[in-house]
Amino acid sequence: MRRPMLASLLAAPASITAASIAMATPATKEQLMVPPAGARHYTISSTAGKHGDVWSWTMPDKRLAYRMSMSLRGWVTETDELLTAGADQRPTAIAIRGFTDSGDATEEFTVDPTGVAHWKTAVDAGSAPFAGKRYNPYGGPMLAMERDVEALVVAGGKGIDLLPTGHASIAIGAPVQITGPQGPKTVRLAFIRGYGFAPVPIWLDGDNRFFGNVGDISLLPEGYEIAGPKLKDIQDQATAAMVRDVAHGFLKPANRTPTLVDHVLMFDSVAGKYLPDRAVLIADGKVVVVGAGGTIKPPAGATTIDGRGKTLTPGLWDSHRHVGGDDWNLLQNVATGMTNYRSPGSQIEDALSIYKRRAAGDLLAPDGKVSVIIDRKDPLAAQGALTVSSAAEAIAAVDRIKAAGLWGVKFYTSMNPAWIAPAAAEAHKLDLHVHGHVPAGMRPLDAVRAGYDEVTHINFIMMQAMPQDVVDKANTAARLEGPARYAKDVDLDAPAMKAFYAELAKRHTIIDPTLTVFEPLMISDGSTVAPEYAPFVAIAPPAVARSWKIAGYPLFGGLTREDFRKSFAKMVGLVGRLHQAGVPIVAGTDGYGLELVRELELYQQAGLSNAEALQTATIIPARMTGMADRTGSIAPGKTADIILVDGDVSRDLTNLRHVDTVFLDGYRLGGDALRQASGLGGMPR
Repeated sequence: MRRPMLASLLAAPASITAASIAMATPATKEQLMVPPAGARHYTISSTAGKHGDVWSWTMPDKRLAYRMSMSLRGWVTETDELLTAGADQRPTAIAIRGFTDSGDATEEFTVDPTGVAHWKTAVDAGSAPFAGKRYNPYGGPMLAMERDVEALVVAGGKGIDLLPTGHASIAIGAPVQITGPQGPKTVRLAFIRGYGFAPVPIWLDGDNRFFGNVGDISLLPEGYEIAGPKLKDIQDQATAAMVRDVAHGFLKPANRTPTLVDHVLMFDSVAGKYLPDRAVLIADGKVVVVGAGGTIKPPAGATTIDGRGKTLTPGLWDSHRHVGGDDWNLLQNVATGMTNYRSPGSQIEDALSIYKRRAAGDLLAPDGKVSVIIDRKDPLAAQGALTVSSAAEAIAAVDRIKAAGLWGVKFYTSMNPAWIAPAAAEAHKLDLHVHGHVPAGMRPLDAVRAGYDEVTHINFIMMQAMPQDVVDKANTAARLEGPARYAKDVDLDAPAMKAFYAELAKRHTIIDPTLTVFEPLMISDGSTVAPEYAPFVAIAPPAVARSWKIAGYPLFGGLTREDFRKSFAKMVGLVGRLHQAGVPIVAGTDGYGLELVRELELYQQAGLSNAEALQTATIIPARMTGMADRTGSIAPGKTADIILVDGDVSRDLTNLRHVDTVFLDGYRLGGDALRQASGLGGMPR
């Protein structure tokens, strides 16, 4: 299943090198096909408005044509596709052209006369017997997935084998009635397995042909956008029923009996030290006592775990984990040691649903705090945001977030800078945390002086040193392209930068760098998997593992990939300078959550010690969210949100990936079982 948007929702032979798979310059927008009058028309939309279009039509030679045009907050995708179907309706030739936010979208698939299939993309190339398999494209216009869906429906329960590798199947649900331009219409919810970690929901029409996708971003036939919220509610309820059964299997009394972890290396997150040979007793969801190894007698019926060769740490926090719309990802977060999160942007209804179902024991998920995004009504507005047209409306949006019982307000890049101070003042009056992207026209210090408690993403911190024309366009791709071009030449130790760090420290401004967002974009050449995902390749579904190869952000302006890498190194160095100045850092990924340990590795590269890096994912975010009285450290009386991992974390932070046991609200959950339930095929390396 194709990667439908910026982040993938859903291997070349060893002899293939980056040079051998290099593609020609991608087709420009002007070179792509123009849809004819009468072409089928789908729209790409969210609660913030329309983001793009996809068309399809049949060419005179019977080939199927697709054209997609999308802009998400300035990240542009322009692609087209021609598909030739064989006698059995399997594609025997696919030609994709254009570009995405990740670079060149050029892709070719052919079947030669001997029955051997060949494919070539910006990230891989290969060949294999076509046999009874179906090629799974790396990219291309979103709507072209309809042909794959049709094949799955025809295959029924047996599913289909995929090229380059993998197997997919579909399960179809009951009919639902919606209303559209032509009156009532019957649609059905279906779930596809094999393209992602978990079942992927899609919608079929009354003839079991592809109808659309709904979610934070939806792909629906023109005129049916109004049905999106109803369809999303239905598919969310269906997903909730599936994850409820999984949660009940883990959250049972037998997994909440007392546990003694003895003779273990323990991370004291408050002191920032590793303590050897400790014993920790957990009962009734709490840490009861912490002492020297061998000194605590377990109560009758307790489970005792020998901690030798292992490390016990507070459960991990991801401080940039957008929750909502993917319950399975929350389960996977627990499987990888995450017991807490801060969501810097969720829809109110999704957040409240997560809280309610988690409290009822119907959702296995970390615990956390949620912010809601506020952005100006604009074509570049953030999807899922509360959009506003004045300072008064911004203040009203802040009030709405508080009334919902949520924790914070996140302002976005298209906000009018003049609205920030009054809206932030309202948020602080209501005891809400204020953070976000830096609006176009402002530098980070301007935003902090206007009321930001925290700035998200290291590129926005780097904006302090960017030319004014970059700052003025920070709600477009300039927010990445500016730092990519100029960061390599920034003197991080210049007096103005030192004064900047000092003021942030004095104001106790928190920084959420999300370095792992930028690392693959800036360093990747398409030949390898991004570093944050490499440890998971062998245990991820093949389609997901393939999506983790990206060609890197498109080069421009005479810059080279090495220039981009130098600029990324300056971003890493900037985190180090902030830390040295006393600016609090919280670790966040803005991704699956799988990227978290790599984020900590990059902090070590920036100059933080092992313990200081781990504090950014334990006690510091607990303090930021006001939850340090119950989580973020291992101490008597604290909630037992703790992980036990194989290996010595004090020597190597990557051992954090080797989760043996997760204690979530005191429930003792086995790492192997969690990984299996969340779609991971074993222990990451």
